[in-house]
Amino acid sequence: MGEFTIKMPDVGEGVAEAELVEWHVKAGDPVKEDMVIAAVMTDKATVEIPSPVTGTVVWLGAEIGDKIAVKAPLVRIETGDGETSGDVKAPPAEAPAKAADSPPPAVETDTRPVTKAASVLRHEAPAPAEKPLASPSVRLFARESGVDLRQLKGSGPAGRILRDDVELFIARGEVPSQPVAIAKRTSTEEIKLTGLRRRIAEKMSLSTSRIPHITYVEEVDMTALEELRATMNRDRKPEQPKLTVLPFLMRAIVKAVAEQPNVNATFDDDKGILTRHGGVHIGIAAQTPAGLVVPVVKNAEARGIWDCATEMGRLADAARAGTATRDELSGSTITISSLGALGGIVSTPVINHPEVAIVGVNKIAVRPAWDGTQFVPRKMMNLSSSFDHRIIDGWDAATFVQRVRVLLETPALIFIEG
Repeated sequence: MGEFTIKMPDVGEGVAEAELVEWHVKAGDPVKEDMVIAAVMTDKATVEIPSPVTGTVVWLGAEIGDKIAVKAPLVRIETGDGETSGDVKAPPAEAPAKAADSPPPAVETDTRPVTKAASVLRHEAPAPAEKPLASPSVRLFARESGVDLRQLKGSGPAGRILRDDVELFIARGEVPSQPVAIAKRTSTEEIKLTGLRRRIAEKMSLSTSRIPHITYVEEVDMTALEELRATMNRDRKPEQPKLTVLPFLMRAIVKAVAEQPNVNATFDDDKGILTRHGGVHIGIAAQTPAGLVVPVVKNAEARGIWDCATEMGRLADAARAGTATRDELSGSTITISSLGALGGIVSTPVINHPEVAIVGVNKIAVRPAWDGTQFVPRKMMNLSSSFDHRIIDGWDAATFVQRVRVLLETPALIFIEG
């Protein structure tokens, strides 16, 4: 008999530690070679860690939410052939963890590279653990839908439960109906923030603690733009996406920051250096099953309306599917925040540090507007935009928003070059 210690793999890109977001095994579980045993997170991508050996788990080195340094012991597996241990190469991922207590000495493992696809497809069977085999996003979807994953049989590799399995279970009407009786609820539940949710909390804390926000709200008459958008959608080609308001807003921002370059900038608090960016890289805040992410439409200044819409749609799909790359989720110079029909009347968006501005989009509603002689119905929308008051004065913030308003209210100006 021998013991094999799996260490926290080097996920690349200079990452020194990662957060453990999911265990697929527990002490005493049998594992087979290439079976997924854990998932870790760095930034906004999740990587699954496979076992390079067959044996029985005898020790876990961390708990969910712990941060583990690269090379720190993660799992010890008892093998039947006296095999020792080593490092496992894993694809760039997003969930590290730290060792819980001092583990026994470990040797090192196989150094062959393992891709995420391989880690999912090559293992043979899940360990008979109490926790069903499913990704974090599927677990979240099931929990929100009131589905107990232990009632499902997964159709994925090695019995892995997929989102389609949960949706089919719901469609068959097998989710138990909620009790009708009204009763007091006295229970409490403590939930440890892990993975992307913890990173969002850290980022919001950083933004609000370091950046003195000023929020400027202006209403915009969207009637002409909505008529133009309807016409363009009616006449669009089959391969073209359906246009929303956002591609027009993106092009309006491109023109407005050309006159207010300090708005399209990032600020290094520690060094006191403001960096103006020639390229307009627009982050689009997107809600996903795992939480808020910000995919980035790079070089919006070089894209037309249709190109902006196509790229925005592609990135949004990748973000929701959890396949967006690190490059696609970073590098923004200004951000748009929109809740669509849930946009409300006014919002106070939080700046995406280290940027200095964010443009919040509220919902479009028909409201009466005075045309000089009478009140007429117009499609109105508020823009709620926040600025870093250390960099952007109130006058400059208002000038920027007013320029965006004029462009949206007279959409032909958006298409005029120069």
